[in-house]
Amino acid sequence: MSTPDTWRKSSYSGGGDGNNCVEIATSATHVAVRDSKAPARAALTFPRAAFTRFLAVVEGNPPPR
Repeated sequence: MSTPDTWRKSSYSGGGDGNNCVEIATSATHVAVRDSKAPARAALTFPRAAFTRFLAVVEGNPPPR
């Protein structure tokens, strides 16, 4: 995945501590994650399917294997 141009934060990110957040950018095949406080530093990149499964587990709805 090349360096994404469009990053977005969670809608739960408000002022104050809400600025201590992660941002994501997506492509057809990958999801990139970076620290919103340090956007110039490296981003972590995951295959889209792995990130989708991660979110499902975090939300308490893991898909069947």
